[in-house]
Amino acid sequence: MRELLEYLAKGLVEHPDLVRVTEVPEDDGATLLELSVGDDDYGSVIGRGGRTASALRTVIKAAAAGQRRRVFVDIVDA
Repeated sequence: MRELLEYLAKGLVEHPDLVRVTEVPEDDGATLLELSVGDDDYGSVIGRGGRTASALRTVIKAAAAGQRRRVFVDIVDA
């Protein structure tokens, strides 16, 4: 899932070399993916009204469900 999120995010931003995805295991067995991008690229990743961020979360959750995993995406400041 980490690689998928990284791939999708790099396609959205102008500075793909600044994209970082950190995988954090949760106590309940779920996984939290923390996405950080360059300061100028947060608008591209979040999108108008949060639509792009919501779409990223939907794609990752659907891919994780296929593997019977629970994965959450959080967009964080670097």
